[in-house]
Amino acid sequence: MENRYAITNYHDAAAVTKELDELIKKPIYTIRTEALKAYEDEYYAKKCTQSKAMIDKASKVIPGGVQHNLAFNYPFPLVFTKAEGAYLYDLDGNRYFDFLQAGGPTVLGSNPPEVRQKVIELLNTCGPSTGLFHAYEYKLAEQIRENIKTVEMFRMLGSGTEGCMAAIRVARLATKKKNIIKMGGAYHGWSDQLAYGIRVPGSKWTQASGVPRFVFKHTQEFFPNDLNDLEKKLKKNRLNGGTAAVMIEPIGPESGTRPLDYNFNKGVEALCRKYGALLIFDEVVTAFRIGMGGAQGYFDVSPDLTVFGKVVAGGYPGAGGLGGKKEYMQYLSAGIAGGSKHKKALIGGTMAANPLSCVAGYYMLDEMQKRDACYTAGIMGDRLTQGLKALISKYNLPFVVFNQGSNCHLETVGTMHFSTNWKKPWTIPDILRATSERKKEMEHMGAAYMAEGLVTLAGSRLYASAAYTEEMIDQALECFDRVFANVGIKESKNK
Repeated sequence: MENRYAITNYHDAAAVTKELDELIKKPIYTIRTEALKAYEDEYYAKKCTQSKAMIDKASKVIPGGVQHNLAFNYPFPLVFTKAEGAYLYDLDGNRYFDFLQAGGPTVLGSNPPEVRQKVIELLNTCGPSTGLFHAYEYKLAEQIRENIKTVEMFRMLGSGTEGCMAAIRVARLATKKKNIIKMGGAYHGWSDQLAYGIRVPGSKWTQASGVPRFVFKHTQEFFPNDLNDLEKKLKKNRLNGGTAAVMIEPIGPESGTRPLDYNFNKGVEALCRKYGALLIFDEVVTAFRIGMGGAQGYFDVSPDLTVFGKVVAGGYPGAGGLGGKKEYMQYLSAGIAGGSKHKKALIGGTMAANPLSCVAGYYMLDEMQKRDACYTAGIMGDRLTQGLKALISKYNLPFVVFNQGSNCHLETVGTMHFSTNWKKPWTIPDILRATSERKKEMEHMGAAYMAEGLVTLAGSRLYASAAYTEEMIDQALECFDRVFANVGIKESKNK
């Protein structure tokens, strides 16, 4: 069966960017105070009592009360006990449409029975981990190699963060150059070197609390969608240790929150070849969501190294890896490297490539391929996006909606669109004040969505899955309709 890509029509990045530019100039539109209070009193206080009790207990032993960055819900995190297809269920028995999808990896929907059964069979025989080689390590690597054209070899790791760390080490060993240039605003995990220019392009080290500034001596950023800015830095680096690699998210920073022109990736590839830098694609979200061939297949680009994330373990633990061309991946070989002609990158991970993760990843990808899941999820993303646009028009709201297939964005306040780009008169203090205020309203909108039965990523990103039907999407849009009906301009404190 031919597997189709999730993106049926690529957005006009310039037009979307113009809309986002206008959004952050306008007053904040958010859930009205009285409506938010009603949600707190009628939903959270009455229908989520068991979640509240457990979070109160957890707060005494867990910093912040939760373990996951995706669970910072207002007025308090809910406790989820069941995931099934397109739905999530909380401790109190409330059901929700799942547009979080574990942060993106479950393109088939949550907890598919075909994958779960294979995991149970493995647990009944081998157990989750042995620390030794298992047949599914090979089967999963071969399956990824067959789907992603630039991946001649694959190394399973524990997370996307580890994959990014490994990619940098490999790039420096292979090129014997020092500098890494990343796309400003992009998130490549939480390792020290890559906690640079995250979320806000141009912010450099300012959001990397706990990391000494000297760590960033050879980490740089360029402005998203700006090939001229990238080339300036590549040129400058010729006199300062060279550029080992350019690392990007191929649909834009923060999973496409700041969109890119269709030909941008081709332009980055050409510059990497011109200046002798490796091209690293961070496909933690896009690999096997944009399509079985990854974003690189959709854009017809040939990265040297590709970072993978949660989906390679089917949404199970131990979820990440690095793949790429053999000439570079040979710097990652494990075991005793006797007779090796070059140094090896020190890469570890006791639980990496454990049998449970590998069998789950193999059967998840197998089922996705059988069902043409990326395309199906993309069609659901298109329907969701079109429906949200209609609702925004209905209520005359300044919100911005766009999607890259099943990866959907609902920007109500534009928190992620601020930058220190020289074309905009923003300073870091200005940005921190503005984004702090807008993030708070994102949380309020997220609370309203949740109370209407919608689980989103921070109230601004939504992942569709192949478990959705047109009827489900339309039902979810009715939930959004009820929220949008209660949106107005934020009241001034000085009023």
